[in-house]
Amino acid sequence: RIVSIDPSGTEIIYAIGAGDRVVAVDDYSYFPEGTPVTDLSGWQPNLEAILAFEPDLVVMGSNSDIEAGLEAAGVAVALSNAPMSFDDVYSQIEAIGAATGNIGEAAELVLQMQTEIGELTANAPDASGLSYFHELDNTLYSVTSSTFIGAVYALFGLENIADPADADGAAFGYPQLSDEYLVDADPDIIFLADTICCGQSAETVAERAGWDQLSAVQNGTVIELNDDIVSRWGPRLVDFIESIALAIDSAAVPA
Repeated sequence: RIVSIDPSGTEIIYAIGAGDRVVAVDDYSYFPEGTPVTDLSGWQPNLEAILAFEPDLVVMGSNSDIEAGLEAAGVAVALSNAPMSFDDVYSQIEAIGAATGNIGEAAELVLQMQTEIGELTANAPDASGLSYFHELDNTLYSVTSSTFIGAVYALFGLENIADPADADGAAFGYPQLSDEYLVDADPDIIFLADTICCGQSAETVAERAGWDQLSAVQNGTVIELNDDIVSRWGPRLVDFIESIALAIDSAAVPA
């Protein structure tokens, strides 16, 4: 009996074939379709609420108090923490596979992801010289190359316009930019990771003051992403990387 209170962990569990043992997931674990969504919270987990489902295994992000309570109750814990690298992602899949007894399936998933990501990056046009802006929300928070999302873009050699805004690391890789900063930087590609949370689109971006002059707006390279896919590090990471490859294909310019 598995309880998952981490959306990425939930997607991994189902992808390695252990979904039939899941009895409850948190309120954000609505993929794949048919997961037993409850009002359990991954942000503010409640030990008693989790134990009410009588789990043998709980997949969750680090929380020392909850982990200790589960272990005291004889419940195994598998951690699903935000990765800093692709190796972290693959290690996490393998660890969840070990915890569920789906070791072979987890290894197959890792190999499949590595193969597909390798093909996407190898076949993408040369992106050197192309810059991008990754929008987390409509208040212009972004990510730098020091984050895992930044590492995903780095696979293609894209230049991150947000890097200079957090050169000292004070924003921990998540600086808030300004309209003026964006207009000055003029990224070749804009990736919107706030289409669901904040209703943003290529159309709303073009309506922002001064943004209609941006190269990405004029060239049609404002890319609408699925917030959930971008913010999770399970098997759909491949879909995120494919979106980047397609965007580069649209924006690639002659050397």
